[in-house]
Amino acid sequence: MTNFMFISGLVGKLSPTDYVGFTFFVGCMAMMAASAFFFLSLSQFDKKWRTSVLVSGLITFIAAVHYFYMRDYWASFGESPTFFRYVDWVLTVPLMCLEFYLILKVAGAKQSLLWKMVLYSVIMLVTGYFGEVVAPDSAALWGAISGAAYFLIVYEIWLGEAAKLAAAAGGEVQKAHKILCWFVLVGWAIYPLGYMMGTTGWYNGIIPEGNIDVAYNIADAINKIGFGLVIYSLAVKSSKD
Repeated sequence: MTNFMFISGLVGKLSPTDYVGFTFFVGCMAMMAASAFFFLSLSQFDKKWRTSVLVSGLITFIAAVHYFYMRDYWASFGESPTFFRYVDWVLTVPLMCLEFYLILKVAGAKQSLLWKMVLYSVIMLVTGYFGEVVAPDSAALWGAISGAAYFLIVYEIWLGEAAKLAAAAGGEVQKAHKILCWFVLVGWAIYPLGYMMGTTGWYNGIIPEGNIDVAYNIADAINKIGFGLVIYSLAVKSSKD
């Protein structure tokens, strides 16, 4: 009972009509469940795929922990937990880039590809944080730099070295790569949209300001769990060969 009261004291109260807080809670539970699923399935795969599935579990586990804190922050202050969100992203997005490298190792992917994509992702996130939090008066400039880094990632996986390696690998690897590419192109598009809705710049005449936490939360769950399920499916099919 004492432990329950202690935990209750750490968790802010949510209104039954607080749909933003509800999506924080559901996002936390969904990603924690996904983590358990990925971790518990590791033993069924060949060694060459275990690292990929393990990373999928780490991505959702890190997100689940941050979503617990973001849910409590929202419940306590009624503000978007921007800091926690960026901490989550700066840890999980490079890991998602790592997934591309891991599945393309079968086609001879080199570490230079990994570090290139990780560098692009860090630039994208750090400059986005500067635009939203540190220097909001220059949000359009920082957003442009962040957007450029995002498009470099898109180029790399759709047309660059990663795309060529996927074509060389063929089969299930190429299929998985293509699905992950769509996640980045379509699923990740919600993030620059949210950035523009949460900052001030020339784009406000086209995209109105507003709270996009619900869309962020849904997109995070779909993107991170979806990424992991694609990797899981690839590991299952490849382990049967």
